[in-house]
Amino acid sequence: MASSPGILSEWPWKPLGNFKYLILAPWVIRSTYVFVTKEDPRERDLSSFLVFPYLLLRMFHNQIWISLSRYRSGKGNNRIIDKSLEFEQVDRERNWDDQILFTGLSFYLATHIFSNCTNVPIWRTDGVIMTVLLHVFVVEFLYYWLHRALHHHYLYSRYHSHHHSSIVTEPITSVIHPFVEFLTYFILFSIPLLTTILTDTISQATAYGYILYIDFMNNLGHCNFELIPKWFFHVFPPLKYLTYTPSFHSLHHTQFRTNYSLFMPMYDYIYGTVDKSSEALYEMSLKRKEELPNVVHLTHMTTPETIYHMRIGFAALASRPQTEYSSSKWYLWLMWPFTLWSTIMTGIYGHTFVAETHRFHNHTLQTWVVPKFKIQYFLQRQKSSINNLIEKAILDAEDKGVKVLSLGLLNQKEDLNAYGEVYVRRYPELRVKVVDGSSLAVAIILNSIPKETTQVLLTGNFTKVAYAIALALCQKGIQVATSKEDEYKKVEETLMINNSNSSTINNCLVVSKSYSEKIWLVGDEVSKEEQVKAPKGTIFIPYSQFPPHPFRKDCIYHYTPAMHTPTSVENLHSCENWLPRRVMSAWRIAGIVHGLEGWNEHECGFQTKNTNIHKVWEATLRHGFQPLPILASSHFKF
Repeated sequence: MASSPGILSEWPWKPLGNFKYLILAPWVIRSTYVFVTKEDPRERDLSSFLVFPYLLLRMFHNQIWISLSRYRSGKGNNRIIDKSLEFEQVDRERNWDDQILFTGLSFYLATHIFSNCTNVPIWRTDGVIMTVLLHVFVVEFLYYWLHRALHHHYLYSRYHSHHHSSIVTEPITSVIHPFVEFLTYFILFSIPLLTTILTDTISQATAYGYILYIDFMNNLGHCNFELIPKWFFHVFPPLKYLTYTPSFHSLHHTQFRTNYSLFMPMYDYIYGTVDKSSEALYEMSLKRKEELPNVVHLTHMTTPETIYHMRIGFAALASRPQTEYSSSKWYLWLMWPFTLWSTIMTGIYGHTFVAETHRFHNHTLQTWVVPKFKIQYFLQRQKSSINNLIEKAILDAEDKGVKVLSLGLLNQKEDLNAYGEVYVRRYPELRVKVVDGSSLAVAIILNSIPKETTQVLLTGNFTKVAYAIALALCQKGIQVATSKEDEYKKVEETLMINNSNSSTINNCLVVSKSYSEKIWLVGDEVSKEEQVKAPKGTIFIPYSQFPPHPFRKDCIYHYTPAMHTPTSVENLHSCENWLPRRVMSAWRIAGIVHGLEGWNEHECGFQTKNTNIHKVWEATLRHGFQPLPILASSHFKF
């Protein structure tokens, strides 16, 4: 909220939460029923019927701008401001759809109050001309002086400071205002529409087109990248005074007392409030090249709905753990046509893309996404295609001068590329270092086990992380039990190969008969039947990339190997898969630490050395990453 919130700052339906959409339900049902049931076309009110599809169009339009802005600002080319965007801003801007609901209610009321607002024509030239003239000479003029008034300390502290809390603007920042402030804007923008209604020159183009124009210009001006080319102003120089640019309005959010205009800078020029650096910032933003990262984390999508949970998807979903807002959300079910379309386009695109960019200790960190889903990594026919995408990403990173590339999720699958060793062998001269993060994952697991532990149960799909954990625990004298005889033999054989002290292994490695162990180290494919056998209060600690499904409410389920990030990690405003805010997976952190330390070797393949485990753990703590408390995840629902 504003620094000193004034009266009517809260939106009237805030207490309803997500049920606020129900306020439109009676109007939508009524208008649809009348339009469908009336046999006489003259009795069907097309204007009222189109309101709801129009509101959906506005939401879709805004979402396109959000995704485009986040994608472009993530890549860095033409970016305007380098400052960090944080979770606090995302939470503050979560109600960007309130103004769409308000507009919908107003349109429904207009069709009910004014008789000439039903079945209005699609186009009326006189109404369109009147709307344009009123906007240029009345709305823009009044807005300029209203905006300047809102920067008076009394109104600014009570209302307008809420909007200016966002230094790094996003498209939806444009509509984030206290309720009474938005109401004044709405009355101002209603002048052309009310005039056309009262003069009986209203049309569909006037009513819907004008609001879409406002949406378009609002979104355009609050993007954090410059997209209007120089030739646009060279073709018709007066456009300089008739349309602003993202960099022009960005200066208003950083300098505050310049560039007050709505969409047309001419009033700033008339009254001498144009920021002197407007031209320079515009030129500089256009020339800015794509940002080159120092460290890249290569991940992939898990399900078709993952696109909505990514930073470039729905901001509200991306800012919370994916599993808190799973695909069971009703509106994601309604969006299946777009989900199907995006899945098809993802397959056609066939190239990794930048999902987000962060900064930490003068290093630029990027996350690249392989356009494949979890299920595809288990299909034999997809392995060649996936390996080609990963290999291409590594070579792209090499060309860009990236220091380290870490393999996340299933991009390091053993039967896919032998934990990344395939690429290192194929390209022995690689300057970019490939990291699978296994050493840090092992270190996190070992430091998550309570110190008084004397025995653990190791179960699930075994990986090199599991074997390294088993070896480290045996060397500490902790008994490691497996749930099955074949698992025991598999672990024993692997440990014998990697460790000469067979007596230590024989003394500590056993097959569990009673399932009495209270610490379970679990990998993928741990079944419900196995979990049921665990005693009450058992702590499940996953060593896998994906978390187990928590069947037991009387047990504690820890997160997959992960750590809290230091507060100095900038631009972190989305969650990594199912992990909570400002928490990164071990595999992602391992690449960052590898780059910060400047280690000049790869960390991938089948071997995980105990010396590496200690070295990586100490370096990770030194850089400010902190372990997650095990009890913090006891009530977490995957």
